[in-house]
Amino acid sequence: KNKRILGQSIEKRPDIVDVREELGHWEIDTVVGLKNKADAVLLTLTERKTRFEFILKVEGKQASFVNKALLQLRKQCGSYFGALFKTITADNGKEFSGINELLKDTLAIYFTHPYSSWEGGTNENHNGIIRRFIPKGRSVSDVSDQLVQRIQIGMNNLPRRILGFQTPKELFLEEITKLQLFTN
Repeated sequence: KNKRILGQSIEKRPDIVDVREELGHWEIDTVVGLKNKADAVLLTLTERKTRFEFILKVEGKQASFVNKALLQLRKQCGSYFGALFKTITADNGKEFSGINELLKDTLAIYFTHPYSSWEGGTNENHNGIIRRFIPKGRSVSDVSDQLVQRIQIGMNNLPRRILGFQTPKELFLEEITKLQLFTN
């Protein structure tokens, strides 16, 4: 019960995040294959409104690897990062101990209560879908980048009842079109 809180509590998260009416609020987690520090992990980011999913294979569960992956994602998004990422909600795992410092200039980071996985429920649900393809105990290091990409594409193209049978990809593209990020 002496679990650390790494930053702002989820209790301080704005209500707009909970009602899922605005693009840019993400949940982050890791999917572990082997409980072995040398094994890679999957870093998953799920956008709360659209259920759009990024799955990044990272070298390990250490904070330095998670930070490196997030910096790469930020670089890929370029000047659009701030519009696409407004908040991130994480659990209190050591792998997220550096994201507050890493991203505080760009977005707000919130941390769930210890032992409260339901507070990041969308991401946990998506991780369950990933487990259909990469079961616990399978080395993530042995999973090809192509399989990770196929899982991500499949999840983002799966119609969801909760989205009125639209796909996360369709809804995400609709939302970024509304933001007029990519106009000339």
